[in-house]
Amino acid sequence: MDILYKNDDFVFSYRVGGILVRNGKILLQRPQNDDYAIIGGHVAAMETSEETLKREFKEELHAEIAVDNLMAIGEIYFPWGNKPCHQICLYYNVHLLDNTIPEDGIFHGYDDLDNERTELDFCWVPLKELENGAVVYPTELIPYILEPTDRIAHFISKQL
Repeated sequence: MDILYKNDDFVFSYRVGGILVRNGKILLQRPQNDDYAIIGGHVAAMETSEETLKREFKEELHAEIAVDNLMAIGEIYFPWGNKPCHQICLYYNVHLLDNTIPEDGIFHGYDDLDNERTELDFCWVPLKELENGAVVYPTELIPYILEPTDRIAHFISKQL
């Protein structure tokens, strides 16, 4: 069961995302006809954030990853349908343990959330495109992707 709480007034979400950079490109997901997002998903009850990330990459991309360091913590506020959502998201650097993901182009997958299947496009986006304004949510994370540091970043994203 995902750590995802909903009531009549708001939604609370605990999520984890993986930053996978290789050869000057970052692997991102995008629901069809939408903006890019960091690959990841909701943490399940009694599951560590690292276990969640490995599970999500396996489910969505059929890829084995290793989780490296915690890079950032985001407090994110955005609309979830017609309700406000308060999300806590941990972002980790990750790397591939296999070669199952194509090096270029767009490949397809899906995500299941609330018993609803969402078709996803996965693609390697050059970091230069992020520097030049490609929209990746949450946008506040982009500077930490482009200029990583040894310390864990914290940011707040208010999209309401």
